[in-house]
Amino acid sequence: MIRVLLVDDSEVSLMVLERILEKEPDISIIGKAKNGHDAITLASRLAPDIITMDINMPGMDGFAATRQIMEQTPVPIIIVSGIDNIEEVRASFKAVEAGALAVFRKPPDIGDPDYENAVAELVFAIRAYAEVRVVRRRPNIPASRGIDSPVLSIPVQIMQDIRLVVIGASTGGPQVVQEILRNIEPSFPIPMILVQHMSPGFIDGFAIWLSDSTGFPVQMAQEGETVQPEILYIAPDGRHTGITSDLRIQFSYSPPEHNLRPSVSYLFRSAAMHLGSSVLGILLSGMGCDGAEELLLIKQKGGCTIIQDKDSSFVYGMPRAAGELNAGNFSLPPVEIARFLLSISERRSM
Repeated sequence: MIRVLLVDDSEVSLMVLERILEKEPDISIIGKAKNGHDAITLASRLAPDIITMDINMPGMDGFAATRQIMEQTPVPIIIVSGIDNIEEVRASFKAVEAGALAVFRKPPDIGDPDYENAVAELVFAIRAYAEVRVVRRRPNIPASRGIDSPVLSIPVQIMQDIRLVVIGASTGGPQVVQEILRNIEPSFPIPMILVQHMSPGFIDGFAIWLSDSTGFPVQMAQEGETVQPEILYIAPDGRHTGITSDLRIQFSYSPPEHNLRPSVSYLFRSAAMHLGSSVLGILLSGMGCDGAEELLLIKQKGGCTIIQDKDSSFVYGMPRAAGELNAGNFSLPPVEIARFLLSISERRSM
């Protein structure tokens, strides 16, 4: 039985969530809180398996509550938020930065055509994320840019001219991408494209939060544009993002892969087929196997490949799948991935 604590200041929202979850035989609602202070108290007293957390609440909001819970009595937390207010979406990612695992949309009215999809997504998330290993967070320390350690030395056999970095991530990805960007310079000389698995409606807010919190230029990919250095491009909702041999973004509405669109697999395969040995592929924390076989394809085409290591991954699913295929040239934690990128940047400036 999965024991859930619901946190939301809206009685209507609590009733909707309760009505949805009480139909699930393996899910039990053990408590409800209407503000952050009560959430902290109940999290400590009830020891839930997972918490659904609202953001905008009186007294103490979901961001502050998440931060304190993760510092005192860590438990898997997912943010369940509205998508109509961009400020609320940005605040949701501050909670992710504080230790929440992911953000999900509040289910719309029962008559809405997207109601069933939103409900299925939320129920699946509760089951999946209740099993995720979480660790106690240290009190917030302001981040600084740069790495004091020497840059990583890239072996001679992969000193090819890398023209594009492609990144795939799911659960835990936002925090990892943030850490990587904080530790490389905004002048990084190679364009990067990211597919981040995310609940529909949040990707624009994610891009804004990522840019604001790292100082690195981040923007949504646009059909037909030529990718440029010093920018991280993020794949938008609802369509696959690929790349041409002349570095132009190309969208596709072909069927989902691994039940996902955009999928990491589509991006990695496109990069491997069109750019071959000029690609660096990076597969980060996440559930499932999206991108694993295609990371191997990048390696087989002569490109360089990195998987996030087990110890630093929130969920060692996608990296594990790639590792079992021997798809990674390297298995590294986020700070070492940043060092790797710095090495490439140093090499390009010689």
